[in-house]
Parts: sequence; structure tokens; C-alpha cells
Amino acid sequence: MRTSPRERLSDALYGLGWSTVKKLPEPVAQRLGRAIADAAWKKRGTGVLRLEANLARVVPDAGPERLAELSRAGMRSYLRYWMESFRLPSWSEERIREGVVVQELHHLTDALDAGKGVVIALPHLGNWDLAGAWVTTELGVPFTTVAERLKPETLYDRFVAYRESLGMEVLPHTGGTAFGTLARRLRAGGLICLVADRDLSASGTEVTFFGEATRMPGGPALLAQQTGAALLPVTLWFDGPVMRARVHAPVPVPESGRRAEKTSVMTQAMADAFAEGIADHPEDWHMLQRLWLADLEERRP
Repeated sequence: MRTSPRERLSDALYGLGWSTVKKLPEPVAQRLGRAIADAAWKKRGTGVLRLEANLARVVPDAGPERLAELSRAGMRSYLRYWMESFRLPSWSEERIREGVVVQELHHLTDALDAGKGVVIALPHLGNWDLAGAWVTTELGVPFTTVAERLKPETLYDRFVAYRESLGMEVLPHTGGTAFGTLARRLRAGGLICLVADRDLSASGTEVTFFGEATRMPGGPALLAQQTGAALLPVTLWFDGPVMRARVHAPVPVPESGRRAEKTSVMTQAMADAFAEGIADHPEDWHMLQRLWLADLEERRP
């Protein structure tokens, strides 16, 4: 399959990031990330404008100046994610352990100790790759995740190799086999982690999110129903030099109703947990794409 010049450029830039940024002293990488973020913010490109439009729903009382402040902080947070991700393969185990502070961890450890499978569902908050590295390093628990099939294929391969180097098993989002593999991992008492605040299939479960309709993946709820695994929403945010995480209480499976009805109730509960974390730390929500149905319908014609 032929690749476009833009795809080849993206692959080259990501390759440069993983090969070069990880060699920089940490203060230099941090300054570089802030400089790139500020330049992108000042350019007012599509991503920045979409981020502000999304944040306007999260912080409805914010005026233009406050939204501009949040979007600038959001771009700095987003570039911090990338700078940390490029450097993660070179971090020591001690650096990873010290870089994350987790609240209410007992929700996760209790389920694992009971021999249950666990589905961790996260929004695009903070640095989910760092959170995964902390799980494999601090808890010694391997886990399985799903990655969007990026173009070109070489770029997807880079992401798979990067996440596998952090101790993750990575399955492709497309191809139809991921769900069955995830279910088998859970029935064996395993852990899976899914970023789940944006539906990539256009057939997700409709939820109300910050007062408006959108769709989120129903997979986490379906997996919990079918395997008996615990569904745990997790939210992340940056706090100075560390990242903090909160493991929310398990989402219960409704006692009655059809599978689709149970999935709807559970996915809404997951979305509510995401909304709580995003509302508390809107500057760390890296959503630079259209999310709500009203925005998606605008683009369709």
C-alpha cells in the first residue's frame, strides 16, 4: 500500500522524537515541549480551536480569555504527554515509580487479589502510557491494551514496539479479533486498559457528557458483563513534577435488563466518572478532535 508524503513525514517525525528526545536532559525536553506547545497555540490551528470548543462545554461559564488560558495550558499538557512518552523507554524503574501517585488504588488491588479480571477505562487525560508503565513496574502486573491502526503501517509498528517495551500487550483496534482476545485475558484473571472517551467505530453507546449527547465505546461494559471482570474508570492529571491518578469505584452491572440496556447504564456511569475527572482538571484533557454528536453532524455534509 502506497503512503502519502504527509504519512511519511509523520512517521519520520515520530521516529525522530523517540530517537532524539529521549537523549535530551529532562529540563531541556521540558522547555522544548513548552516552546512547541506555545508556538502551536499561537498559530490557532484546527486542533487548538477544536480543543477550545470542547473545553467550552466542560467549563461553560468560561469567557474567551479563560478559554484561551485553558487551551494554552492544554497544549502544554499535551506536549508534556508527548515529551514524556518519547522519553519513557529510557526512564529507570525508580523514575517511573516516583512519577506517579495513585489514589484509591485498593479498588484495583482488591479485584486483582480476588482473582477477578479487571477492565481499566480511561479518558484522554494526563499520560496514560506513563500510567501503564507504572502498573507494570510498581505492581508487576502485565496488561493488554488496544491501539488504533495508524497510517502508515510503519508508524503503527513504532507505537506497538514502544508500548510493548513498557510491558504491554498491544492488539489492533481493527480486524475483529481484539474483543475475543480481551475476553480470554479477563477470564484468566488478567488486566486490560482501554482509552474509552472517544468512539472510533461510529457504533458506540450514546451517553450524555457535559449535558450533550455523544458516543463512547460499549466494549468496556460488554467485557465486564460477559466475563465478570470489574470495570474501573481511572482519571489522571499532572501535578507539578508528578502525575496523579484516581481509581474510581467499580461500575456495577445492573441486575436486570437486556444486554444493550445494561451496557447503556454502565457506559453512562463510566462517562460520568470521566466527566468528574475532566471537570476537575480540564487543562489535562487532550481532546483535539470532534467528540459530541452535534459537532460530528456538522461535519458530515
